[in-house]
Amino acid sequence: MPDIILYKNARLLDPATGMDVIGEIMTHNDTIVELGEQINAPSDAEVIDCAGKCLCPGLIDMRVFVGIPGADYKDTIENTGEAAASGGVTTVCVQPVTDPIIDDMARVEFLENRAKKAIINFIPFPAITKQVAGQEMTEIGLMSKAGVRAFTDGNKSVANPALMSKILKYAAMFDALIIQHLAVPELSDSGCMNAGALATRLGLPGISTAAETIMLERDLRLLKSVSTRYHAAQITCRDSIEVMAAAKENRMNVSAGVAVTHFSLNEYAIEEYRTFTKLSPPLRSEEDRVAVMAGLKDGTIDVIVSSHDPEDPESKRVPYELAEAGVIGLETMLPVSLEMYHNKVMPLLDILAKMTCNPARILGLDSGCLKVGAPADLCIFDPDVPYRIDPENMVSLTKNTAFDGRPIQGRVLKTVVSGKIIYEYEA
Repeated sequence: MPDIILYKNARLLDPATGMDVIGEIMTHNDTIVELGEQINAPSDAEVIDCAGKCLCPGLIDMRVFVGIPGADYKDTIENTGEAAASGGVTTVCVQPVTDPIIDDMARVEFLENRAKKAIINFIPFPAITKQVAGQEMTEIGLMSKAGVRAFTDGNKSVANPALMSKILKYAAMFDALIIQHLAVPELSDSGCMNAGALATRLGLPGISTAAETIMLERDLRLLKSVSTRYHAAQITCRDSIEVMAAAKENRMNVSAGVAVTHFSLNEYAIEEYRTFTKLSPPLRSEEDRVAVMAGLKDGTIDVIVSSHDPEDPESKRVPYELAEAGVIGLETMLPVSLEMYHNKVMPLLDILAKMTCNPARILGLDSGCLKVGAPADLCIFDPDVPYRIDPENMVSLTKNTAFDGRPIQGRVLKTVVSGKIIYEYEA
């Protein structure tokens, strides 16, 4: 592949600056070196005509579960990279819930070494507590000094308030980002779907939105005495959005994410006991789904994630209550999010910001923007191509998508990482 590539006739979209123009961008090896209306490229440059399609920074997904180490029958580094690339995702943040748990620097380095030959960027997020057991803090200081950007217990909450207070105070000393899964265990562990009339009718134990909101309110109270950076991994209900909005009004150093499933589906997707819709946190009411979209629009929610969590068929082809929670999402995060653009809920740049410059800002990454000197991580897509999601055509090893058969618009055409074209759509 040539060292210099010129992408011409592209609709350049940079949410970080608000740029939305027809222009050109040139990369040299792994870096963006020039962008503008017309670029005089060297004679040996490869020229790619984007035919007016959208070119934006590569997407950054802050919540991805992988099968390595310990469950490569579900997923591999290579397959995760291929699935991400087909969805325009150039950076994934790996959750620590593997076997063994990623809870020390040796295991962080193991995953980093395994990912060196991957076609996309992998950022491991080690656990906040040892073995994600919620009993003892990991070596946050040591790992922060070694370059770790954020800590999370993945799909587990740090439930002990005394321990969480200690963690927040200690993390502040190293400017470490603490990412919390919001669920009070005593209110959520015995349930499998949103509490309410539908759960009663289906005969399934429910999980109240209070399980999420109480945990968020507790953490925000603990944060009042410290300056720790805090991120709510997934917000799914109106009450939590109101709490987070108030915290931001009070200029607290907090941010929040939401999975694409929680603003595109509601609890009625479960109605026929579809185990591919079992999630943690669960799909909520239509009122909550609408509130989540409003939270995205007004900036209360900063980040859209896929919450990609591959599960093998055996763990899903069981009664709903016994099924594992989780769906794949790397390939569908962008096109499903584009529904908000097509339905005129949010401008295109604002949607893309939730998957590019916002996660880059929260994590302190140089990517997520189109500017000279930035990494040449790019996504070229056509927002208007219609098609229907077919699990059999998906790259992921497991096919547990919640969007089976859903008609959507928007297809990734090319994905570029460090200046190399790693994915091209073939009809």
